[in-house]
Parts: sequence; C-alpha cells; structure tokens
Amino acid sequence: MRLSTYLSLLRENPDFTRLYAAQLISFAGDWFATVALLGLALELTGLAGLAALVLVLQTGAFAVAAPIGGILADRIDRRRLLIAADLARVPVALGFLLARDGGTLWIAFTCVALLAVGAAVFEPTSSAALPNLVDRRRLPEANVLIGSAWGTMLAVGAGLGGLVAVALGRDVAFVVNALSFALSAWLIWGIRRPLQEAREGHGHQHEGIIEAVRLAIRFARGSRLVTSFLLSKTTFGVGTGLIAMLAVFGTDVFEAGDAGIGLLFAARGLGALSGPFIARAVVGTTDRGLLLGIGLSLAVLAGAYALFPLAPSLWVAAPLVFLAHLGGGSQWTLSTLGLQRATPDAIRGRMFSLDYGLVTLMIALSTIVAGQLADAVAPSVAVWTMVGLILLAGTGWVALSRAAWAEAGDGGSADE
Repeated sequence: MRLSTYLSLLRENPDFTRLYAAQLISFAGDWFATVALLGLALELTGLAGLAALVLVLQTGAFAVAAPIGGILADRIDRRRLLIAADLARVPVALGFLLARDGGTLWIAFTCVALLAVGAAVFEPTSSAALPNLVDRRRLPEANVLIGSAWGTMLAVGAGLGGLVAVALGRDVAFVVNALSFALSAWLIWGIRRPLQEAREGHGHQHEGIIEAVRLAIRFARGSRLVTSFLLSKTTFGVGTGLIAMLAVFGTDVFEAGDAGIGLLFAARGLGALSGPFIARAVVGTTDRGLLLGIGLSLAVLAGAYALFPLAPSLWVAAPLVFLAHLGGGSQWTLSTLGLQRATPDAIRGRMFSLDYGLVTLMIALSTIVAGQLADAVAPSVAVWTMVGLILLAGTGWVALSRAAWAEAGDGGSADE
C-alpha cells in the first residue's frame, strides 16, 4: 500500500483529517506528561512499584469508566461528547503542577485517574464514530492511520518529553499536555459530517451500565469471530506490565534517567507506528487475514521481549522494544477494524467500551504484578515472568481463533 493512498484519504476527507490531527496532538501531550510523571515518581520515592502505580491508575480508572463512555457514545451526539471529554481534561492536566514533593504526589495520581476517565469517554466514542467518517472501502486505511497516530505521538511525545523534562523542567511537559486537549477540542469542533447513524427509535436509551455490558457480551457470544477480535487486545494486555519495566530499565539498569525512559518509550511508539502499515501490507484486511496478523503479532511481541533483558546497552534494548511493538501496534489496529466491521453502529460504542474496558483492566492487573515483581526480584526476572504470561494467554487466544477461522471464511474487505 503506497503512501499516496493514505495522503489522498487525508486530502479528500477533511473531517477525518481533523479527527486524525486531534488524536495526534492529544496523544503527544499525554506522552509528554507520562514520561515526566514517571520520572517524578521515581525521583521522589525511588520505588518502581510507585512508578507502576501511574500506569495502574491510568488503566484501572479507564476500565471502570469505560462502560459509561460506551453508553454515552451510543446515546448522545458523539461530536459534542468528544469535545466535552477534551475540555474537561484541560484543568485536570494542569493539576500535575501541584505535585511538588512526596507529600503532594497523591495530587498527581488523582489527576492521572481523572484523565483516564476522560479518555474512557473519548476513545470508545472515537472508535465507534470512525466508520461514519469514511467510506467502508477506505475504513482499513483510516484505521491504519488512526492506529499509527498513537504510535507516532508516543515516539515523538515520549522522545521529546524526556528531552523537555531534562532541559526545561517537568512543568513545561505538564502544560503542553493541557494545551493539547484544548487544541484537540477545537479540531473536533470543526467536523461537520455526522459521527453516528440516525436512530430510528430510542432503543436502549434507559438501560443501565450492567445491561449495556450484557448487551455487548450477548452480541459477542453470538459469533466466535467477534469474540476473537474482542479478546485480542485483552490477550496482549496480560503481559503489558512490561511497559512499567521500561521506566525501571531506563533509569536503574541503563542509568539514563528521564532521557532513557523517553528513548525506550519512543522506540515503543515507533514500533506501534510502523506495525499497522506493515500488517496492512502483509496480511491484508480479510477477516482471516486479520486473525492471522494478530497471531503473528503475538509471536513477535513475546520473542522480542524475551531478548530484551539480555541487551547490554540502551542502544541495543531500544530496537528490541521497537520490534516488540511492531506486534503490539499491529494487533490493536487489526482487532479494531474487525470489530468496527462486525458491529452495528447502534451498539458500536458499547462494544468498544467493553473492548477497551477489558484490555485496560487486564493492563492494570498486569502492571500491578510487574510492579511487585520489580521490587522483589531482578528486573530481568520480572520481564521474563511477564513474557511467560503472554505466551500462556496467547496459546488460549490461538485456540479460540482456530474456531473462528471457518466462520471468517474469506469475508471482510479485500485489499483494493
């Protein structure tokens, strides 16, 4: 797939371009703040477990709030909801400026959780809205760009965030994060194309959170294919406590401080950026291609992180992180495309809230385990333990996807 194909999509569809740019900007700000906050937590406490707590709060709060976000995405105007989620996060992001020492670090942790609640509204809504912004035949390309946006800004935001934190101070990184939400809201305000289909009736307007989750589960249980796509991210989430270990390796093992954290997170982002483009070219976008790509991504992720603790230097470790997240970025985009195509617009917000809720809950649990391991055993042992968990969960997913293979057939959109 040539670069011109993606450029033409951006040029011909200004509404999609606005959403894409909004996500690029807000993701960059997020990673500016995350790198600075991880460095702050390690500096003030010296405990890897507290650095891991930053990621636990991000994912745990997201998982708790995701069902509400999914319901809202299917009930009210998605454009207004995205704008509200962005604007609400501006003052919260500035709250990091109040964390000055160990006694006020709790303020930063509270802000992390509140920002995650905003993301739990924004992310399912954005994913549910995307199929309404582009023609169906161009949905795979749009997903590659949106999927790579996270990786692009992780690479840029994490890399620059580490440098800015060192050169200008962490407060600058926190302010940049707040400004990114305001700019994202302005971009989305300019979108004119409807972000949801017209509703013929009120449907599930009065259902509660539990019933909304049940509805999504019932829909998924009716199809092995949908279940496979739904559990893909969660399977990867089992081992993502590894991400907390990047901060430990960057500061303690390679002794490179915030710049070391930034470099490893930047390598992660470059992998997540490149993965969707490579997967699109290698496995295509049929349903069987999506399943095959997810399985290959699992193998790449586990293999690269198995080698990571053996790296003799930061400059050897970073390429391994890049390779690992080629797999991580690929599977996220592939599973998202599969769910978008297989789920009706009327319940798509709830389906993605379940999808993101499950994966962030698993990431939170995995990060807790990794944080405890990091303080109890050698960092290399902690990494290999998490790799073992990935392989165990991946074996289960592969067994499930084999049952879905026949159902998939040759369906889905073939490459043009």
